[in-house]
Amino acid sequence: MSQTIKPRLTLTQIINMSVGFMGIQFGFALQNANTSRIFSTLGANPDEIPILWVAAPLTGLLVQPVIGYMSDRTWHPKWGRRRPFFFAGAILATLALIFMPQSKVLWMAGAILWLMDASINVSMEPFRAFVGDMLPNEQRTTGFSVQTFFIGVGAMIASGLPSILDYFGVQNAAPAGIVPDTVKWSFYIGALAYFVCILWTVLNTTEYPPEDMAEFEKEKSEMNFMHGVKETVNGLFKMPLVMKQLAWVQFFSWFALFCMWIFSTNAITKNVFGTTDTTSTIYNEGANFVGICFLVYNGVSMIFALFLPTIAAKIGRKLTHLVCLVAGGIGLISIMFVTSKMALIPCFIGIGFAWSSILAMPYAMLSGSLPANKMGYFMGVFNFFIVIPQIIASLGLSKFMNFVHLEPIQIVMMGGVFMIISGLLTLRVQDNE
Repeated sequence: MSQTIKPRLTLTQIINMSVGFMGIQFGFALQNANTSRIFSTLGANPDEIPILWVAAPLTGLLVQPVIGYMSDRTWHPKWGRRRPFFFAGAILATLALIFMPQSKVLWMAGAILWLMDASINVSMEPFRAFVGDMLPNEQRTTGFSVQTFFIGVGAMIASGLPSILDYFGVQNAAPAGIVPDTVKWSFYIGALAYFVCILWTVLNTTEYPPEDMAEFEKEKSEMNFMHGVKETVNGLFKMPLVMKQLAWVQFFSWFALFCMWIFSTNAITKNVFGTTDTTSTIYNEGANFVGICFLVYNGVSMIFALFLPTIAAKIGRKLTHLVCLVAGGIGLISIMFVTSKMALIPCFIGIGFAWSSILAMPYAMLSGSLPANKMGYFMGVFNFFIVIPQIIASLGLSKFMNFVHLEPIQIVMMGGVFMIISGLLTLRVQDNE
């Protein structure tokens, strides 16, 4: 079906398309809020944690563009184009979520993180192209905003699970080298939620067939893994102008997010709760409160996503993204000066505004500049500018910390500066609304 004659979808149809992303975010939120905690529990020092995290962005760098390329060239009369990848990724991610908190040693946790992130990426990348496939241009901001709402719902619940389980009496502390039961059961619940949500979208959506089946079959016949890798690399030199401009925005905003995800637990437990002893009750209370902070920013993101289309319609997508990123940058910088746990909440409210916009505005600006038959492919290439800053953070922050003697809290503040820079770079984007 031609991109110019796609029918407007009802809100119910857009919701059905987006429920699966809520499940995906259960996986990512559990990973983001608890992986550093698991690594620390298994004996990792703060300056070792970034290196252990490198599996996640490296996986995205390798998996997402190739999966996008393959999903563009997939069609099944019953399963469609993107849904086979949703489902396959869900099965693998569910297994990884079950096994991650059972890790006994660091190398095991690192290996499972690799599997978990690869599996989540198999599901996630086609979801971005899914909106471009199914919605006309004038509905795409709404489509990505609804996705952001469900991302917020999933992340908010998943981030708060350890504290919720602790409240109901599940053991929140454990001997050295053992992951607490609150974390284990959070991952088990997340695994179930991931699978059920993906299944909902798979069973309740119908995709459009390729516009030109003969041309599609020709492209499909050329498909193989190495050709996908080659096309992905070539795609870096064929990016539309808007994509090149957004690449810098993505680079700095995701570098900032990775600084937060890697170092929040160590920064907050040390600076606000006053401990680095991973076996202590205070440390685990602090680690749980980091989950509450992540719940806050995801909850704000979820609610704010409902207003993003209206705000963007009034002031434009570029200005909306700029304001949100500056709010997030101020929030990250403010953590440096917080001395009580409740004072962290306003900081993460600002981060929630940024997170909501990061999940919607760049993709809404980008999708209108992409050819319909290569939507998944270019969305995968666009992912380079999410994972490259994360790889740099994983490989470089440990050495940087040791060289200039920085504390985790200072790295979090540095992330805030990068987020403000990303907001200013949004002004360069030539958005064709």
